[in-house]
Amino acid sequence: MKLKRMGSINCKTSSNQMSDFEFFRLTDRPEWKERAALWFHDRWGVPLNAYLESMNACIAGDPIQQWYLCVDQDQIVSGLGEIENDFYNRKDLTPNICAVYTNKEYRCQGLAGKLLQYAVEDNRQRGISPLYLITDHIGFYEKYGWEFLCMVQEDGESEMTRMYIHR
Repeated sequence: MKLKRMGSINCKTSSNQMSDFEFFRLTDRPEWKERAALWFHDRWGVPLNAYLESMNACIAGDPIQQWYLCVDQDQIVSGLGEIENDFYNRKDLTPNICAVYTNKEYRCQGLAGKLLQYAVEDNRQRGISPLYLITDHIGFYEKYGWEFLCMVQEDGESEMTRMYIHR
């Protein structure tokens, strides 16, 4: 997928209902900040203010923090973030993809995969590689070029979590 620096990506689904999806970075469309913060907060339960702080930093030019959205007809249907550390003990592994989510009715259409590819390419163009993420999913991220790296300890958790890397 070729990334246009200040543009967005459009695609059609292969499902029965044709939809136009638009993929973009929050820095390119800052007017989506409040809607995006609320959308992520509703899905993950992280305080709304934490999302707003990160998104404000992103819009202000923080080179690590970024938010990527997929919208369908002016509605957010998938998204992910990029932050310094996703609350685990390996602070040397940065930046991290976080909060990857696709609304249930939009799953199995490749939207999360396109967002992941978009984020990877955007970071490469900005000279940032590798990227990291933590997850308990096995098999999903591997489809998009992510490799298992190691187990890490999440803050406040007794169980270890899988760490992935995209080089």
